[in-house]
Amino acid sequence: MSAAPAYTPEPVLAGGPTITELLDFALRTAADPTIVASLPLDPEGRTWIRLDGPGGSEAWLIGWPPGTGTGWHDHAESRGAFATARGRLTERSLAVRLPSEGWRSLELAPGVDRSRVLEAGAGRAFSQHHVHEVLNESATAHAVSVHAYYPPLPLIRRYSRSGPVLHLEQVERAAEWQ
Repeated sequence: MSAAPAYTPEPVLAGGPTITELLDFALRTAADPTIVASLPLDPEGRTWIRLDGPGGSEAWLIGWPPGTGTGWHDHAESRGAFATARGRLTERSLAVRLPSEGWRSLELAPGVDRSRVLEAGAGRAFSQHHVHEVLNESATAHAVSVHAYYPPLPLIRRYSRSGPVLHLEQVERAAEWQ
């Protein structure tokens, strides 16, 4: 087990929309009641619809039943943004840059955990390799959100946590969720 290195800012990817443009798209789309109402909601599982994102980005409208979440994951080389359209979502993230290959478990340094609540109308943008989990912690209300990524997601790495230890569990390729 090795310690995760300190966070360093990501270089800007050439071409495609910036994280500011992705966030603007997510916020505008989340504020559109017609688009938000087009999502069928399932009482037990997350639902989603693919959207046309800006500048070749991948975008999704996602429904979150009460008590559901993504689990810890990252979006590899993609930068992204998401905005809450309805309800409230909690994002837990790590303020650390993880190595992209060559490890299965890392011990996280104290103080790298971050948490934020995103009410309807609020959003958040992030750079490559952003490790987080998104949760609808409500016991009774659905949440709906808009997500955009550029470049379109090549893969998602899924993690588990045991206290300060982060474990790489699975790598999903785009063909597995599209």
